[in-house]
Amino acid sequence: MKDKVVIITGASSGIGLACAREFAHRGALVSVCARSADKLEEIKSEFDAAGHKLLVTEADVSREEDCKRLIDNTVREFGKIDILINNAGMSMRALFIDLHLDVMRKLMDINFWGTVYCTKYALPYILEQKGSVVGVSSIAGFIGLPGRAGYSASKYAMHGFLNTLRVENLRKGLHVLIVAPGFTASNIRKTALTADGSAQGETPRNENKMMSAEEVALRIIKAIQKRKRTLILTFVEGKLTVFLSKWLPALVDKLSYNVMAKEPDSPFK
Repeated sequence: MKDKVVIITGASSGIGLACAREFAHRGALVSVCARSADKLEEIKSEFDAAGHKLLVTEADVSREEDCKRLIDNTVREFGKIDILINNAGMSMRALFIDLHLDVMRKLMDINFWGTVYCTKYALPYILEQKGSVVGVSSIAGFIGLPGRAGYSASKYAMHGFLNTLRVENLRKGLHVLIVAPGFTASNIRKTALTADGSAQGETPRNENKMMSAEEVALRIIKAIQKRKRTLILTFVEGKLTVFLSKWLPALVDKLSYNVMAKEPDSPFK
Protein backbone atom coordinates (compact mmCIF):
# COMPACT_ATOMS: atom_id res chain seq x y z
CA MET A 1 0.00 0.00 0.00
CA LYS A 2 3.06 2.26 -0.08
CA ASP A 3 2.12 5.59 -1.74
CA LYS A 4 -1.33 4.34 -2.75
CA VAL A 5 -3.97 7.08 -2.55
CA VAL A 6 -6.96 5.88 -0.54
CA ILE A 7 -10.26 7.69 0.03
CA ILE A 8 -12.38 6.57 2.98
CA THR A 9 -15.83 8.00 3.65
CA GLY A 10 -17.37 8.04 7.12
CA ALA A 11 -13.93 7.89 8.71
CA SER A 12 -14.52 9.69 12.00
CA SER A 13 -15.03 6.43 13.94
CA GLY A 14 -15.48 2.67 13.69
CA ILE A 15 -14.42 0.76 10.59
CA GLY A 16 -13.65 3.94 8.63
CA LEU A 17 -11.21 5.29 11.20
CA ALA A 18 -9.63 1.85 11.71
CA CYS A 19 -9.09 1.59 7.94
CA ALA A 20 -7.54 5.05 7.80
CA ARG A 21 -5.07 4.17 10.57
CA GLU A 22 -4.12 0.83 9.02
CA PHE A 23 -3.65 2.22 5.51
CA ALA A 24 -1.54 5.09 6.85
CA HIS A 25 0.55 2.64 8.88
CA ARG A 26 1.28 0.80 5.63
CA GLY A 27 2.48 3.94 3.88
CA ALA A 28 -0.64 4.95 1.99
CA LEU A 29 -1.70 8.55 1.39
CA VAL A 30 -5.12 8.78 3.01
CA SER A 31 -8.03 11.13 2.29
CA VAL A 32 -10.99 10.94 4.65
CA CYS A 33 -14.35 12.61 5.04
CA ALA A 34 -16.97 12.88 7.75
CA ARG A 35 -19.71 15.28 8.77
CA SER A 36 -18.07 16.33 12.04
CA ALA A 37 -15.40 19.00 11.60
CA ASP A 38 -14.31 18.63 15.23
CA LYS A 39 -13.67 14.89 14.89
CA LEU A 40 -11.80 15.42 11.64
CA GLU A 41 -9.48 17.90 13.32
CA GLU A 42 -8.81 15.44 16.15
CA ILE A 43 -7.95 12.72 13.65
CA LYS A 44 -5.76 15.10 11.64
CA SER A 45 -3.80 15.98 14.78
CA GLU A 46 -3.36 12.29 15.61
CA PHE A 47 -2.04 11.46 12.13
CA ASP A 48 0.22 14.50 11.99
CA ALA A 49 1.77 13.53 15.32
CA ALA A 50 2.45 10.04 13.94
CA GLY A 51 4.03 11.46 10.77
CA HIS A 52 1.27 10.20 8.47
CA LYS A 53 -0.06 12.13 5.49
CA LEU A 54 -3.80 12.73 5.89
CA LEU A 55 -6.22 14.94 3.98
CA VAL A 56 -9.55 15.72 5.67
CA THR A 57 -12.71 17.01 4.03
CA GLU A 58 -15.86 17.89 5.92
CA ALA A 59 -18.59 16.29 3.82
CA ASP A 60 -22.05 14.76 3.95
CA VAL A 61 -22.10 11.94 1.39
CA SER A 62 -25.84 12.32 0.89
CA ARG A 63 -25.00 15.59 -0.90
CA GLU A 64 -23.65 15.14 -4.42
CA GLU A 65 -21.68 18.40 -4.34
CA ASP A 66 -19.91 17.31 -1.13
CA CYS A 67 -18.88 14.01 -2.74
CA LYS A 68 -17.52 15.81 -5.79
CA ARG A 69 -15.57 18.19 -3.56
CA LEU A 70 -14.04 15.22 -1.68
CA ILE A 71 -12.81 13.70 -4.94
CA ASP A 72 -11.57 17.05 -6.31
CA ASN A 73 -9.70 17.80 -3.07
CA THR A 74 -8.02 14.39 -3.14
CA VAL A 75 -6.88 14.64 -6.76
CA ARG A 76 -5.66 18.19 -6.22
CA GLU A 77 -3.62 17.10 -3.18
CA PHE A 78 -2.32 13.70 -4.30
CA GLY A 79 -2.73 13.66 -8.09
CA LYS A 80 -4.45 10.28 -8.34
CA ILE A 81 -6.85 7.82 -6.66
CA ASP A 82 -6.05 4.13 -6.22
CA ILE A 83 -8.74 2.98 -3.80
CA LEU A 84 -12.17 4.29 -2.81
CA ILE A 85 -13.75 2.81 0.31
CA ASN A 86 -17.44 3.69 0.53
CA ASN A 87 -17.83 3.23 4.25
CA ALA A 88 -20.19 6.03 5.35
CA GLY A 89 -23.43 4.52 6.52
CA MET A 90 -26.38 4.72 8.87
CA SER A 91 -28.64 2.06 10.34
CA MET A 92 -32.16 1.97 11.79
CA ARG A 93 -34.37 -0.18 14.00
CA ALA A 94 -38.14 -0.12 13.65
CA LEU A 95 -40.94 -2.07 12.03
CA PHE A 96 -41.76 -0.79 8.56
CA ILE A 97 -45.41 -0.29 9.49
CA ASP A 98 -44.31 2.24 12.14
CA LEU A 99 -41.50 3.80 10.11
CA HIS A 100 -41.60 7.41 8.93
CA LEU A 101 -40.70 7.31 5.24
CA ASP A 102 -38.25 10.19 5.71
CA VAL A 103 -36.09 7.76 7.70
CA MET A 104 -36.00 5.34 4.76
CA ARG A 105 -35.12 8.18 2.37
CA LYS A 106 -32.29 9.29 4.65
CA LEU A 107 -30.78 5.81 4.73
CA MET A 108 -31.00 5.50 0.95
CA ASP A 109 -29.40 8.95 0.55
CA ILE A 110 -26.43 8.08 2.77
CA ASN A 111 -25.90 4.34 2.22
CA PHE A 112 -26.80 4.05 -1.46
CA TRP A 113 -26.56 7.49 -3.05
CA GLY A 114 -23.42 8.33 -1.07
CA THR A 115 -21.76 5.30 -2.67
CA VAL A 116 -23.05 6.25 -6.11
CA TYR A 117 -21.96 9.90 -5.88
CA CYS A 118 -18.43 9.19 -4.63
CA THR A 119 -17.91 6.37 -7.11
CA LYS A 120 -19.19 8.44 -10.02
CA TYR A 121 -16.62 11.19 -9.54
CA ALA A 122 -13.74 8.93 -8.47
CA LEU A 123 -14.16 6.24 -11.13
CA PRO A 124 -12.20 7.89 -14.00
CA TYR A 125 -9.16 8.27 -11.73
CA ILE A 126 -9.47 4.75 -10.29
CA LEU A 127 -9.67 3.27 -13.79
CA GLU A 128 -6.41 5.02 -14.67
CA GLN A 129 -4.73 3.12 -11.81
CA LYS A 130 -6.68 -0.13 -12.34
CA GLY A 131 -7.60 0.35 -8.73
CA SER A 132 -10.36 -0.68 -6.34
CA VAL A 133 -13.88 0.43 -5.47
CA VAL A 134 -15.00 -0.97 -2.12
CA GLY A 135 -18.47 -0.94 -0.61
CA VAL A 136 -18.71 -1.59 3.13
CA SER A 137 -22.08 -3.26 3.26
CA SER A 138 -23.72 -5.73 5.64
CA ILE A 139 -25.27 -9.15 5.91
CA ALA A 140 -28.46 -7.08 5.55
CA GLY A 141 -27.47 -6.71 1.90
CA PHE A 142 -27.81 -10.48 1.44
CA ILE A 143 -30.91 -11.21 3.54
CA GLY A 144 -33.90 -9.09 4.48
CA LEU A 145 -33.15 -8.14 8.08
CA PRO A 146 -36.37 -7.68 10.10
CA GLY A 147 -36.66 -4.33 11.81
CA ARG A 148 -34.13 -2.88 9.38
CA ALA A 149 -36.20 -2.46 6.20
CA GLY A 150 -34.53 0.81 5.17
CA TYR A 151 -31.06 -0.48 6.00
CA SER A 152 -31.51 -3.73 4.06
CA ALA A 153 -33.02 -1.91 1.10
CA SER A 154 -30.08 0.50 0.92
CA LYS A 155 -27.53 -2.31 1.12
CA TYR A 156 -29.31 -4.44 -1.49
CA ALA A 157 -29.25 -1.37 -3.76
CA MET A 158 -25.53 -0.90 -3.08
CA HIS A 159 -24.88 -4.52 -4.04
CA GLY A 160 -26.77 -4.19 -7.31
CA PHE A 161 -24.88 -1.04 -8.20
CA LEU A 162 -21.42 -2.40 -7.37
CA ASN A 163 -21.99 -5.76 -9.02
CA THR A 164 -23.09 -4.00 -12.21
CA LEU A 165 -20.08 -1.68 -12.03
CA ARG A 166 -17.80 -4.72 -11.85
CA VAL A 167 -19.31 -6.31 -14.96
CA GLU A 168 -19.32 -3.08 -16.97
CA ASN A 169 -15.60 -2.63 -16.34
CA LEU A 170 -14.61 -6.28 -16.64
CA ARG A 171 -12.00 -5.53 -19.31
CA LYS A 172 -10.67 -2.33 -17.79
CA GLY A 173 -8.87 -3.79 -14.78
CA LEU A 174 -11.27 -2.39 -12.18
CA HIS A 175 -11.47 -4.26 -8.88
CA VAL A 176 -14.81 -4.11 -7.05
CA LEU A 177 -15.13 -5.49 -3.52
CA ILE A 178 -18.29 -5.84 -1.44
CA VAL A 179 -17.61 -6.21 2.29
CA ALA A 180 -20.18 -7.62 4.72
CA PRO A 181 -18.63 -7.24 8.18
CA GLY A 182 -21.42 -8.84 10.21
CA PHE A 183 -21.97 -7.30 13.64
CA THR A 184 -18.94 -5.14 14.39
CA ALA A 185 -18.13 -3.15 17.53
CA SER A 186 -18.75 0.43 16.40
CA ASN A 187 -21.11 3.32 17.02
CA ILE A 188 -23.45 2.50 14.11
CA ARG A 189 -26.08 1.04 16.44
CA LYS A 190 -25.89 4.03 18.80
CA THR A 191 -26.58 6.41 15.93
CA ALA A 192 -29.20 4.12 14.36
CA LEU A 193 -32.54 5.80 13.73
CA THR A 194 -35.82 4.82 15.33
CA ALA A 195 -39.24 4.93 13.65
CA ASP A 196 -39.55 8.72 13.96
CA GLY A 197 -35.96 9.47 12.92
CA SER A 198 -34.52 10.08 16.39
CA ALA A 199 -31.22 8.43 17.31
CA GLN A 200 -31.48 5.11 19.14
CA GLY A 201 -28.77 6.21 21.57
CA GLU A 202 -27.98 2.87 23.20
CA THR A 203 -26.90 -0.27 21.36
CA PRO A 204 -29.21 -3.28 21.87
CA ARG A 205 -26.28 -5.70 21.53
CA ASN A 206 -23.21 -6.65 23.53
CA GLU A 207 -20.44 -4.83 21.65
CA ASN A 208 -17.70 -6.67 23.57
CA LYS A 209 -18.60 -9.96 21.87
CA MET A 210 -18.33 -8.55 18.34
CA MET A 211 -15.44 -8.39 15.89
CA SER A 212 -13.40 -5.23 16.39
CA ALA A 213 -13.23 -2.47 13.81
CA GLU A 214 -9.45 -2.99 13.69
CA GLU A 215 -9.85 -6.64 12.73
CA VAL A 216 -12.34 -5.69 10.01
CA ALA A 217 -9.88 -3.12 8.63
CA LEU A 218 -7.12 -5.73 8.41
CA ARG A 219 -9.44 -8.13 6.58
CA ILE A 220 -10.50 -5.41 4.14
CA ILE A 221 -6.91 -4.55 3.25
CA LYS A 222 -6.05 -8.21 2.68
CA ALA A 223 -9.13 -8.61 0.46
CA ILE A 224 -8.10 -5.56 -1.59
CA GLN A 225 -4.59 -6.94 -2.01
CA LYS A 226 -6.03 -10.28 -3.20
CA ARG A 227 -8.62 -8.44 -5.33
CA LYS A 228 -11.48 -10.46 -3.91
CA ARG A 229 -15.01 -9.70 -5.09
CA THR A 230 -16.77 -10.44 -1.78
CA LEU A 231 -15.65 -10.47 1.84
CA ILE A 232 -18.14 -11.92 4.32
CA LEU A 233 -16.95 -11.79 7.92
CA THR A 234 -17.97 -13.87 10.95
CA PHE A 235 -19.07 -17.47 10.53
CA VAL A 236 -22.54 -18.02 11.99
CA GLU A 237 -23.99 -14.53 11.46
CA GLY A 238 -22.09 -14.08 8.21
CA LYS A 239 -20.91 -16.93 6.00
CA LEU A 240 -23.37 -19.55 7.27
CA THR A 241 -26.35 -17.19 7.07
CA VAL A 242 -25.58 -16.18 3.48
CA PHE A 243 -25.02 -19.81 2.48
CA LEU A 244 -28.26 -21.04 4.07
CA SER A 245 -30.25 -18.17 2.55
CA LYS A 246 -29.54 -19.62 -0.90
CA TRP A 247 -30.73 -23.14 -0.05
CA LEU A 248 -33.06 -22.80 2.95
CA PRO A 249 -34.48 -19.29 2.72
CA ALA A 250 -37.60 -20.00 4.80
CA LEU A 251 -35.44 -21.31 7.64
CA VAL A 252 -33.24 -18.21 7.52
CA ASP A 253 -36.38 -16.03 7.67
CA LYS A 254 -37.46 -17.74 10.90
CA LEU A 255 -34.00 -17.65 12.44
CA SER A 256 -33.55 -13.96 11.57
CA TYR A 257 -36.91 -13.11 13.09
CA ASN A 258 -36.13 -15.01 16.29
CA VAL A 259 -32.69 -13.42 16.69
CA MET A 260 -33.97 -9.87 16.19
CA ALA A 261 -37.02 -10.45 18.39
CA LYS A 262 -34.73 -11.34 21.32
CA GLU A 263 -32.92 -7.98 21.27
CA PRO A 264 -33.57 -5.70 24.27
CA ASP A 265 -36.45 -3.30 23.53
CA SER A 266 -37.13 -5.14 20.28
CA PRO A 267 -39.81 -3.57 18.08
CA PHE A 268 -41.30 -7.08 17.70
CA LYS A 269 -44.07 -7.64 20.23
